[in-house]
Amino acid sequence: MSKDLFMQMREAEIMTINFLPTKKEITTSAKAFALKMVNSGENNLFEKFAQALRMKEALNIIEAELKASLPQENFEEFGLKGTYRSGGAVCNYNEDEDWAKLKSQLSHRESLLKLASSSDIEIYDENGILVPKVGKTERKSSLAITF
Repeated sequence: MSKDLFMQMREAEIMTINFLPTKKEITTSAKAFALKMVNSGENNLFEKFAQALRMKEALNIIEAELKASLPQENFEEFGLKGTYRSGGAVCNYNEDEDWAKLKSQLSHRESLLKLASSSDIEIYDENGILVPKVGKTERKSSLAITF
């Protein structure tokens, strides 16, 4: 893995009073660092993006492993405040026959509505009632990245 982005980050000045910067300081300096790379025109942004994703993945794994090793108790250390929360219990609604039947009916109705919305002909349900063509809400577009 290329150390180019990491070395650039080390060379960038982080204006902090403390050894461990605050969340606000990290946000400000990281954004300024990224904008400097973008605006300089000297960087291949695809390469920098690829390096940043790999570094993020590595840090996420390190964070998860360290977090799993922490004792399950409240703490306040190095500018962090950790509050342990019990997972609690959730009702298993599937055990209720009425709920399971309603959920199945809802799923069936969703299928009919999808079919009616994409069909050029009128669709009727099992009771002979016309299934309306419902509107659609557009989702936000995004860029999917894999490596």
